[in-house]
Amino acid sequence: MRLGGPVLTKADSPESWIAAVKAEGYGAAYCPLKPETDSDTIKAYEKAAAEADIVIAEVGAWSNPLNPDADIASEAIEKCKASLELADKIGARCCVNIAGSRGEKWDGPHPADLTEETFEMIVAVVRDIIDTVNPVRTFYTLETMPWMYPDSVDSYLRLIKAIDRKAFAVHLDPVNLVCSPQTYFNTDRLLKECFSVLGSHIKSCHAKDILLQENLTVHLDEVRPGLGNLDYRVLVRELNKLDPDIPLMLEHLPDDAEYRKAAAYIRDVAGEEGIAL
Repeated sequence: MRLGGPVLTKADSPESWIAAVKAEGYGAAYCPLKPETDSDTIKAYEKAAAEADIVIAEVGAWSNPLNPDADIASEAIEKCKASLELADKIGARCCVNIAGSRGEKWDGPHPADLTEETFEMIVAVVRDIIDTVNPVRTFYTLETMPWMYPDSVDSYLRLIKAIDRKAFAVHLDPVNLVCSPQTYFNTDRLLKECFSVLGSHIKSCHAKDILLQENLTVHLDEVRPGLGNLDYRVLVRELNKLDPDIPLMLEHLPDDAEYRKAAAYIRDVAGEEGIAL
């Protein structure tokens, strides 16, 4: 297992990027390049990562392929294809996006997002992205989400079967699946189900936490790892059963200090489980 996170220090060369990643003690990193980057630069970063034993976890293709505006949706799909191509060129473990929303807000929610019609749209879009690029060493993945597919272990498994492409895999964000008190107080059960059903398909995983507030009705807030109720002991144990390069990637924190606190917490939990990060 590899712990990683964003590099907030400015890095404008392969050497400075590797130095910044190493300074945080990370074994994995987000791809630092954009799809329009020239091939020589991509090769230079790939070589630097390999020589430094840094796993490039993911290329983000964050966009809305299901946007109701056809031009915006088309642009998003092209971004996904270009991002998947970059992931394949640089040797990232996956390219990741959300499925998209039928509403104006790219990450939802919208009443149509959890319908059968939208499910079929997602299948068609993902097939198009994968079939156009035809990646040979990376995967296209959809991040688990609370109000759009894949919104559960079952819906992710259904998408895998429906899309029916070897290059489609799983990006796990377990916090995004915690949508109720019933799940919040049983995150160990949720995590075990995720890994039992989807484990062999998981290519990268996001690390954050979730906190149930006491004001009515239900309020769930994303917080720094260690400040919420996600069972990190189960998470690191289950991740550690997968291949040794599986990335656990920190995200959504405001500064280096918060990322270091999050990393320290996860390393402490992992250490107590006999896992070195």
